[in-house]
Amino acid sequence: MPPTGRNAASSSPGDLGPCQTSGVGEGMRPVLAQCCAPGQVSPGLRRELIDCWITVSNAGGAVGFPFPPVDAAIVSPVADELIASLSPDRRLLVAVAGGALAGWVHLQRHSKPVIAHWGLISHLQTLPAVRGQGIGGALMTHARQVARQEMGLEQLHLAVRGGMGLEHFYARLGWREIGRWPGALRLAPGDDRDEVLMVLSPL
Repeated sequence: MPPTGRNAASSSPGDLGPCQTSGVGEGMRPVLAQCCAPGQVSPGLRRELIDCWITVSNAGGAVGFPFPPVDAAIVSPVADELIASLSPDRRLLVAVAGGALAGWVHLQRHSKPVIAHWGLISHLQTLPAVRGQGIGGALMTHARQVARQEMGLEQLHLAVRGGMGLEHFYARLGWREIGRWPGALRLAPGDDRDEVLMVLSPL
C-alpha cells in the first residue's frame, strides 16, 4: 500500500519501495521519504499535502500561490497535476513528524536534454506549527542527497521571491545567488519583487 504521511512515519525501510526509502533511518526526526510515481501518493497523503499547501500559502508563504487566501478548490487541481507528473525524474520529498506531514518539497530533472544534468527545486514548505525545528533544512539536505546519489544530477537551481529573506536561508545551506530579475513579480500595485535566482553546485 502506498504510504500516507502517517504510514511513512511508521513503516520500516523494508516496507517501502526504493523510491520511497531514501534518507529514511530509525530514530530520525523528522522521518524523510519520497514518492516518484503517482500510485505512491495515497489519498491520505494527498489530503495532507493540499492542507499544508493551503495553510502555508494563507500564512504568507511564497509557495506558488501569490494571491491568498486560497482554498481546496484552488489548490487541489495544482496538487493533482503535480502528483500525476511524478516519476523517477520528478519526485515529491516529504518530512513526517509525529505521524503527520510536516513539510515537503518538489525535485525534478530538467526536461531539456542539453540541461538534463541539473535539477529544479520548488515549493519547499513546512507547516507554521513546526517552523524552527530544522524541517526545511532537512528536506533541502535530503533533496541534495537524492539529486546526487539517485538521480545523478550535478547542480540544482531554484528561484525565490525577493523581499522575504529566503535567499539567506538557502545561502546557509550552501546555495549562492547568481542573478535577479528586477521587479519580475507583481504582487499588488506598487509591490513589485525581484525574482532571485540561486544555484547549488557541486552537489
